Amino acid sequence: METNAAEYKTIDEYIANFPSELQTTLQKIREVIREAAPDAKEKISYQMPAFELNGNLVYYAAFKKHIGFYPTAAGISAFQEELSGYKGAKGSVQFPLNKPIPYELIKRITEYRAAENRQKGKK
Repeated sequence: METNAAEYKTIDEYIANFPSELQTTLQKIREVIREAAPDAKEKISYQMPAFELNGNLVYYAAFKKHIGFYPTAAGISAFQEELSGYKGAKGSVQFPLNKPIPYELIKRITEYRAAENRQKGKK
């Protein structure tokens, strides 16, 4: 599914590259992030949908069998217990496509990261 040949300029272009069922999931994640951080700006970074608010906030991307969610190491560590059932690394987590996407958890992680970045912006 992921094609390295494409050069995305917008999140809409990125989402349009995937099958309709996956487009729905990607759009829902986008909406959840927007709701959690309405003052964040959308962009494409590393050819993935990304949001920034006083610096990088969160990224996400679609792969063949999962959605990658990248809320930085701080976002992962703050929700370590809730994320323990998923594959992941220091700054990322994989949500399998064959299971329900935890939109509420994505929202809470994004809210946490937004609060963190707003605090950083005050310094």
